[in-house]
Amino acid sequence: QVQLVESGGGLVQPGGSLTISCAASGFTFSSYTMKWYRQAPGKERELVAAIRGSGGVTGYADSVKGRFTISRDNAENTVQLQMNSLKIEDTAVYYCNAYVTGTFYWGQGTQVTVAS
Repeated sequence: QVQLVESGGGLVQPGGSLTISCAASGFTFSSYTMKWYRQAPGKERELVAAIRGSGGVTGYADSVKGRFTISRDNAENTVQLQMNSLKIEDTAVYYCNAYVTGTFYWGQGTQVTVAS
């Protein structure tokens, strides 16, 4: 079965950096677009970044463009989100997402807190 497991969240100061990762299993990873979403308290879940199966095409929300970088390792079935110049408003639970054969799959989420 499809499984997505996020890791790497934590507490970081404003202006700092953090990289979170998602380990995927149960499907042909390299064939699917992977996405990172986030959800802050009291807000709707929003798309942060996406990367095509080959890794050659990426997309970002305007709020993170130029600060976040999504990448993937198809040999290891992992997708990463490198977050630089973090802001307090980046505080959220970050979720890994895959849409596989008509079903949306989510990880359990990893908490990223930006605070001084």
